[in-house]
Amino acid sequence: MKKGIHPEYHLVTVKMTDGTEFQTRTTWGKEGDTLTLDIDPTVHPAWTGGSSRLMDQGGRVSKFKKKYEGLGF
Repeated sequence: MKKGIHPEYHLVTVKMTDGTEFQTRTTWGKEGDTLTLDIDPTVHPAWTGGSSRLMDQGGRVSKFKKKYEGLGF
């Protein structure tokens, strides 16, 4: 491997929506940072069978629906 071209690979803590945490190695952030997830497999309809609804954080879903309301969404 060439020196100086690869990002630093380190441990970070991932905090799920239900409050559980785990550590993983990544190039994201800095050593010891915490990555807080808005959507994860415990709440996303793709993994829960569609029984959950996504929370509209920051109005992103509403903004999308308003932008494309005439297209049948």
